[in-house]
Amino acid sequence: MFQLDTRSVHAGRDDLTALGVHVPPIDLSTTYPLPDVGRGGTSYDELAQGNGPDGGSLVYQRLWNPTVARFETALAELEHTDGAVAFGSGMAALTACLLATVAAGRPHVVAVRPIYGGSDHLLSTGLLGTTVSWARPSDVAAEIRTDTGFVIVETPANPTVELVDIAAVARQAGDVPVLVDNTFATPILQQPARHGASLVMHSATKYLGGHGDVMGGVVAAGVEWIARLRQIRAVTGGLLHPLAAYELHRGLQTLPVRVRAQQATAMKVADWLSAQPAVEQVYYPGPHELIGRQQSGPGAVLAFTVAGGYEAAARVAASLQLITHAVSLGGVDTLIQHPAALTHRLVTPEAKPPTNLLRLSLGLEDPEDLTADLAQALAQV
Repeated sequence: MFQLDTRSVHAGRDDLTALGVHVPPIDLSTTYPLPDVGRGGTSYDELAQGNGPDGGSLVYQRLWNPTVARFETALAELEHTDGAVAFGSGMAALTACLLATVAAGRPHVVAVRPIYGGSDHLLSTGLLGTTVSWARPSDVAAEIRTDTGFVIVETPANPTVELVDIAAVARQAGDVPVLVDNTFATPILQQPARHGASLVMHSATKYLGGHGDVMGGVVAAGVEWIARLRQIRAVTGGLLHPLAAYELHRGLQTLPVRVRAQQATAMKVADWLSAQPAVEQVYYPGPHELIGRQQSGPGAVLAFTVAGGYEAAARVAASLQLITHAVSLGGVDTLIQHPAALTHRLVTPEAKPPTNLLRLSLGLEDPEDLTADLAQALAQV
């Protein structure tokens, strides 16, 4: 087995030489010629039930697309799972997982906070027919019920980058699947399936794409879950567009280089912020027993609270000149945002981040330029 960096470059590309091309082809077909009515119908049945084409006709893009399948194959290899299913966004990916639990008659979910605000809101409202029990990592076992479909955790967590012991949660969950949102860590820093997770979810919009120009979501999992999620994707129309799949597959090639460089910058900026009098607290994994055992490094996202409350934090965000004030994360440029007012705006008050907290996603700029920009912004308060 090749090392991670090598697999990131070559995953999903094993057949290119035989095809006589150097980069993966993009298949934009929305429909495909059918050999005859009988075999076309058989192919349709197989694809609609969540199975692969297996030599039959591809029938229709909503059911199967070769470019999307290449990205899925590559991501599954990096995450050490049997396969992956790609969707139009991270929220579409989570929606498919929730619909699968409802369809299986297990609509209850145990969720560990904090998680991404959109995920928190979707679970809290029960829009898809699910119910939720919120738990701390140590209390998961107490919340498991006979109708629990899965346990969901995000580690590092959004926005305070708290770490959760995946193996410990999996032990508490027992036979109940554990879904890990691996968006912040990426498979470069963490492979949750190796620690007991049944489903590994990404907002591929973030680090996997890496340049702020493509949206997507993906779930890596075992054979049974893959079939269920493909079936749901086929009937709900949540397929990732082939052009987006091509961009995400390409993004995997530089993922290790980007993540490690961004992480190195985050470590320097975190140290610098911790020495600033206008900063109350920096949220960033320092020495931690999970770093090295579960996660190979602390990552490239941090958060910090500003002395002076909401008004001071808002002033800092508005005063930055190099760092972009915008939601999202994981791109090559550094972004800052106010979670309580934006990504976590719809989270219930008791679970909402502090109003003086800002989340910073480090890009590939020079750390000294970033700290200089933060210094002039912090000077405003």
